Amino acid sequence: MATKTLRCPTCRTLITEKGDDFPFCSDRCRRIDLGKWASGDYKITSPILDPDLLEDLEREQQRKYEN
Repeated sequence: MATKTLRCPTCRTLITEKGDDFPFCSDRCRRIDLGKWASGDYKITSPILDPDLLEDLEREQQRKYEN
């Protein structure tokens, strides 16, 4: 099986999937990435599909604009 080569998501250095810190090139890059998640720099978003929740959010937005 061929070794996959990717780029470290933090510093873009070429790495192989067999590295100890995969998918990062080092523990330093792994910690930088973790810090970005912890500080809110990274966010996972998805569409809201629950109609009740959508209505609640809409009401909340209207209240913000009225005040």
